[in-house]
Amino acid sequence: MKIIENITLTEDVTLISLQDSPADIKTISNVFGMISNADIDVDMISQTPPTGVTTNLSFTVNSNDFSKVLVIAKEIREIDANIKINISSGNCKVSVTGDGMRGKPGVVSKIFSALSQIDVDIIMITTSEVDVSFLVGKSDSELAVQAIKDMFK
Repeated sequence: MKIIENITLTEDVTLISLQDSPADIKTISNVFGMISNADIDVDMISQTPPTGVTTNLSFTVNSNDFSKVLVIAKEIREIDANIKINISSGNCKVSVTGDGMRGKPGVVSKIFSALSQIDVDIIMITTSEVDVSFLVGKSDSELAVQAIKDMFK
């Protein structure tokens, strides 16, 4: 069984980061409820461990929803004026998948070693047992895909 079965590239990804967001499930539920009500599909989600009563929450959406995200950003600020919202478009998601990754130590190390050799800036990372996805700027996306392919030849 091959360790890596597929490497996919998703272009036109917008990252929304909420810094100093209240670290409670009600706020998270409200944020994703607003996004759902605006008919926006969320892809990657990452949260830092809480620091006191706040946390940082980041998620990605398709850049086609950028104007909807701006409206949602205003609504999020109404939840708590202390939330700092950063929106970054022009990103790409690279996903490395394969059932052979399950229970196989060192796969992530090889992926990030390949990326470090070409000095790729990683913006966000999400994982599962059979998937490592990371967000990079468009200018790094094709190089990142090729570097990983080369590492797992």
